[in-house]
Amino acid sequence: MSLKRNLIANYVSQGYIAVIGMALVPLYLKYMGAEAYGLVGLYAMLQRWFNVLDMGLTPTMAHETARFHGGGLSALDYRRLVRTLEGIFFLVALFGGGLLFVSAHWVGGHWLKAKSLPLGEIVSCLQMIAVIVALRWMGGLYRGAVTGAERQVWLSGFTSLVATLRFVAVVPVLIFVSATPVVFFGFQLGTAMFEIVGLMWMSGRLLPYVPHDEKLKWDWTPLKPVLGFALTIAFTSTVWVFVTQSDQLVLSKLLPLADYGYFTVAILVASGLMIISGPVSSAIMPRMTNLEARGDHTQLIAIYRKATQLIVVTAIPATLVLAFFPHQVLWAWTGDAVLVTKVGSVLRLYAIGYGILTVGAFPYYLQYAKGNLRLHFIGNIFFAVLLIPSIVWSAIHYGMIGTGWAWLTSNIIYFLLWTPVVHHRFAPGLHWSWMLRDIARPSVPAMIIAAVAMWWVTWSQDRTWLIAELAIAGVTFIILTYLPADRLSFLHQLAVLHRAKRDAS
Repeated sequence: MSLKRNLIANYVSQGYIAVIGMALVPLYLKYMGAEAYGLVGLYAMLQRWFNVLDMGLTPTMAHETARFHGGGLSALDYRRLVRTLEGIFFLVALFGGGLLFVSAHWVGGHWLKAKSLPLGEIVSCLQMIAVIVALRWMGGLYRGAVTGAERQVWLSGFTSLVATLRFVAVVPVLIFVSATPVVFFGFQLGTAMFEIVGLMWMSGRLLPYVPHDEKLKWDWTPLKPVLGFALTIAFTSTVWVFVTQSDQLVLSKLLPLADYGYFTVAILVASGLMIISGPVSSAIMPRMTNLEARGDHTQLIAIYRKATQLIVVTAIPATLVLAFFPHQVLWAWTGDAVLVTKVGSVLRLYAIGYGILTVGAFPYYLQYAKGNLRLHFIGNIFFAVLLIPSIVWSAIHYGMIGTGWAWLTSNIIYFLLWTPVVHHRFAPGLHWSWMLRDIARPSVPAMIIAAVAMWWVTWSQDRTWLIAELAIAGVTFIILTYLPADRLSFLHQLAVLHRAKRDAS
């Protein structure tokens, strides 16, 4: 399967999902209200916290699928592993979803600070959220199998279809049927059922044939060889959830539900930067794992560096727009003056933090491909010890703006101190060339121009003109980051590698 085609499919899909997901938020706020949208933000947070129960099994599924297709795992061993993981996922989904379901009354009555929504309506929404979260998490197993098989073209198309149902198709329902959160989450529940059925069907098609006389009984044995890898990811994934979601958890208790809804809008925009990097990681991680299984370290590092430059050219311009012009972005997007006032400065801090994170995630991709996550384990402990106490303290004493400063500062420290340690271990001699040539050289010119524009440009108050002005700024930053980058673009390099591989075969 072509890496170039997978990468393009991932970007088209994720770009489409990001656009419709963000473009329709103003409509959700308009018809549902900020308080009801706070429940939507709570749903997103609970879905991420549910990943604590993943135990590293979803990335293990993708990793072992990639190994199977690279010749590192037999068909029978792979099918036995899938059967074992299916059983574990079902039990965990049942346990986690059930726990969320039965705690809905307590969360609605004692944790959330709602003013206008009836308690019964909140409880019904929370119970539906519990089922949705369990179904979508269960689908992660099958999504991992499809990703590991490098069938991202199909996955991208199916994910786009599901996103259209989740984000677009629900709007007419809110307008013409009812704008209550109960109707909204009822529609999301139906979409989640459709999603998991589609993922199960496709992953089933990709499973290798096993003779009928070979038994695929459920037991723990197939999991033992990958248990160390899975548990390491499990721990680091748990830490990652605590790191990235502690602020939202604490603020969901401290803030009125309407203000929490505004806060989640800012987080949605800032974390959208990770959507830009998502297609790259989905495409390169299976390919890098495959190359590592073949012992081709040179090609692995070549893809690693070109992918870094691609992220810089795409994610850094978006980061600069959000970081230097957050109030303009929020006003052009929503036209909600209250939202702009409450979270404009918060968006700036989170955007810079997430921008750093888009490039700071690359050392993890390298460790994942090597199948050695020991340093990732240690680094996540360091990050958690640094960030979580500061997040909690800042949230209690300074609210949203405090958590923003804690998030930004911790990401800067982690990136500067820990990334060189990982590179020294897995790719000696790479770090400073990677930092200066692949990140700093493309980024610095655009940063300088963005800083000048922040102080000297007078922005239009008309939202239509403002959108055009921000688009011009974004395109300018893309050009400024692209020109200093290597002339041989990442996609062209992938085409060269693909032709060489085809000719060799």
